[in-house]
Amino acid sequence: MAGWTVESPQRLTLDDRVTRLDVRLVSGRLNVVATDGPSRIDITQVGRRPVLIDHTDGLLRIRQERGRGWAGALRWFRSIHRYPRVDVSVAVPADVLADLGLVAGSLVVSGLRRQTTVHVTAGQITLMGLRGSTSAKITSGPVEALGVRGDLTLETVSGEVILADSAADRVRAQTVSGAITCDLDNPRHSEIRLTSISGSITVRVREDSDLAVRLHTASGRITSGFPQVRTSTFPLPSSEGVLGDGDGKLWASATSGSISLLARAVDHDGEELP
Repeated sequence: MAGWTVESPQRLTLDDRVTRLDVRLVSGRLNVVATDGPSRIDITQVGRRPVLIDHTDGLLRIRQERGRGWAGALRWFRSIHRYPRVDVSVAVPADVLADLGLVAGSLVVSGLRRQTTVHVTAGQITLMGLRGSTSAKITSGPVEALGVRGDLTLETVSGEVILADSAADRVRAQTVSGAITCDLDNPRHSEIRLTSISGSITVRVREDSDLAVRLHTASGRITSGFPQVRTSTFPLPSSEGVLGDGDGKLWASATSGSISLLARAVDHDGEELP
């Protein structure tokens, strides 16, 4: 077992392998990236309270210390905007199991390839080049996923969801108040489900996609760049149709907001056109 109490900027290199990563920070920035070399922790900013680190049996735990007991927890929550900010970067193997939490601030994860779970209360989440199973939830703020594959779940209460350059097998994107914007390049048998309570949904897919499409909105317009997807207005605005062989599924639903389905052009060799 190895442990550190970090009270000033410090860089640590771990000799033993990391198989699991568990981070819980209060306020600041967290950056997690995959590496082929030894695991590293780079803390460039520390507030009044120290950062606690321990590494035992492959589990790397990083915590930002806070008050003890219910009284301390209540004081911490009420003064979150004044809480000392930290800046932490972690480099770990790509196959690590990651569970990351941040109360307020920005969180960036890139290159992990197994299972990643992210939760932020207020701030921003950015996911880049992840594989395997990814789940990201944020209460207030946007979540962006770029070049993510595998099984992807994105949820926000108040904020925008942006998904680009994606070939995920399964996508679940949900927002209560905010827009969803997706640029999808999905393999066969993919399943995409997009839901917005109050906000628009915009989806762009390749014009040679193989998808069974269903679009529904309670109050809003539906527009489609595919003639195969036909729109009806009774009893509620909805559109259905089959693109190509229809091996995959695209389902989008908005309670209050419009839905747009756009076509991305490709040439005869299947290459995207500028």
